[in-house]
Amino acid sequence: MSAPHVSLPDPTHLPNLPHLPPPDPLTSPLTGWTRAHWEAIADRLLDALTPYASPGLAQYRLPGPPSHSGAWSDGLEGFARSFLLAAFRIAGSGGQGVPGLIERYAAGLAAGTDPRGPDRWPPITDRSQPMVEAASLAIALHETRPWIWDRLDDRVRQRVADWLGGFVGAVVNDSNWRLFQVITEEFLASVGAPHNRTEIDAGLARLEDWYRGDGWYTDGDGRKFDYYNAWALHLYPVLWARIAGPRADPRLVAEHRRRLRTFLHAHQHFFGADGAPVHQGRSLTYRFATTAPLWAGALADATPLPPGRTRRLASGALKHFAERGVPDAQGLLTLGWYGPFLPVTQRYSGPASPYWASKAFLGLLLPADHPVWTAPEEPGPVETADVRLALPAPGWLLHSTAADGIVRLVNHGSDRLPPPPATAEDSPHYARLAYSSATAPETPGPDNHIALLASDGTPTPRGRIHPLGVEGSRAASWHRALLPGESEGHRIETVSVVHGPWEVRVHRVDAPPGTPVREGGWAVADDTAPPAARTGPGWALARRADGLTSALVGLHGWGDEDGAVVAAAGSNAYGHHSATPFLTLPSHPGGTRLMVTLVVLSADPVVHASAEGARARVVADGSVEIRFPDGTREFVS
Repeated sequence: MSAPHVSLPDPTHLPNLPHLPPPDPLTSPLTGWTRAHWEAIADRLLDALTPYASPGLAQYRLPGPPSHSGAWSDGLEGFARSFLLAAFRIAGSGGQGVPGLIERYAAGLAAGTDPRGPDRWPPITDRSQPMVEAASLAIALHETRPWIWDRLDDRVRQRVADWLGGFVGAVVNDSNWRLFQVITEEFLASVGAPHNRTEIDAGLARLEDWYRGDGWYTDGDGRKFDYYNAWALHLYPVLWARIAGPRADPRLVAEHRRRLRTFLHAHQHFFGADGAPVHQGRSLTYRFATTAPLWAGALADATPLPPGRTRRLASGALKHFAERGVPDAQGLLTLGWYGPFLPVTQRYSGPASPYWASKAFLGLLLPADHPVWTAPEEPGPVETADVRLALPAPGWLLHSTAADGIVRLVNHGSDRLPPPPATAEDSPHYARLAYSSATAPETPGPDNHIALLASDGTPTPRGRIHPLGVEGSRAASWHRALLPGESEGHRIETVSVVHGPWEVRVHRVDAPPGTPVREGGWAVADDTAPPAARTGPGWALARRADGLTSALVGLHGWGDEDGAVVAAAGSNAYGHHSATPFLTLPSHPGGTRLMVTLVVLSADPVVHASAEGARARVVADGSVEIRFPDGTREFVS
């Protein structure tokens, strides 16, 4: 069982979703949710947008801060991303039972592509945001072809093709954006409009350059691993194949399907028992879009998962957010995680950006009698056994526990920095040593990070992660800690060893004499009250009211200084009040110092009671013997 969020409302009464169908405990014994729940939420999301439509229905100007592209582009984003949701709803129902939806989006297409009309869309230009939205339009037009495209006036069809044709010959960001060009130009090919087959082939070939094995892509050059694997890099090849049909190379389609199947072996482990996805990476405001590849696997016959597990994971994620106020009382998706929370957004995020969550509704394209909708739900991996999963391609190590349903991701590989010598901002959603399904990083904060402290107390960033390998129960990397005024910095090497709910970090820390060293544990957060704090010599603990506990214990090299707990407000996506335990070594002796830390995140009271049994000692050959609280021993050379 998983620890509930403290602020969780009565799940039988969701004021933000007043017209949900009753649960079905026979077909869906774990979530109670069925296809009818997905349709009801889709309808709620689409209905809630109507007050924000422009007169010609071509733009949706939602409340909230504009993106860096401006309100005009944001209005197009509102149309395109909601059209994606509408398309899945229309096609999934065979064009029936969706009153006014077909006409609404057909009217918007006519108004948005009128070059002299007041509702006209911004043109597609080099590296512009409309490129992103064009792909959503192309997918939606393909999936609703019998009900919308085929019924449009010839002049409107020509104008739509002309607007989408802005992609032909344009310069595209060298990332997942290459697939937007692939999708859009393949749709143009499907309707006999001008396109460039060389650009389509080049985009697909670029995807090959980014494949790192075991189902994982980096999103452009560098080590950029996150959920874009889920809602872009695996999803768009499946949708491209649907549009391309016989034009697609069958060998390439088969390879994409094989990679998706391999990816889903791992991706199923990224959801906690309460449905929460692991909170890592950018664009997290897309929320349950993390479920898109689950449906894509079923749609393309490219999944290793039983159909009942596919639905359980997807419905669990959708329900997780619904029970926590998503969408909000007005039926809107806000810029945030549960409630509004701008630190999970990027410069490109606008008021309608969260509607990429529409990709989660891809499953509606599968008929109502498909096994993913009719097979009894099956538990997710985290619900049946403790799991440890090494993912060498991204440099990650997952460990989850059935007792509390929490998934933890140990990060020794993804920093989202361009290749050297380029540098970029140290993001809390990439630079932390660990992420989980029950916590979010502080923005900013000391959680899950080891740093040298400058004279004013400022911590050194992690910066570029240099992976040293992931295998079995351990993962390792090093980074260079740069103090003010330095160019070379100081090497901090970390080996993480996991067992059950525990992680032991073995650090070799190089630093000038007298430099303080600080390490933080997990940040726990809640809306109702600040987490409780307890500290003592070499340890610190923060505990939420429901029992979710973060603890840090110095096993070697930290001295006898009392640990501490940093309290914060408004800096965590999981709740207004947050707290992070941390340890500090006031004065590094100089050279390289071995420091060993037990890091705990658990909602299992048995774990809390047994944490004192952990030990670490250096043996004769210089290796470190670790003793976990349950007596299990590991050696780190």
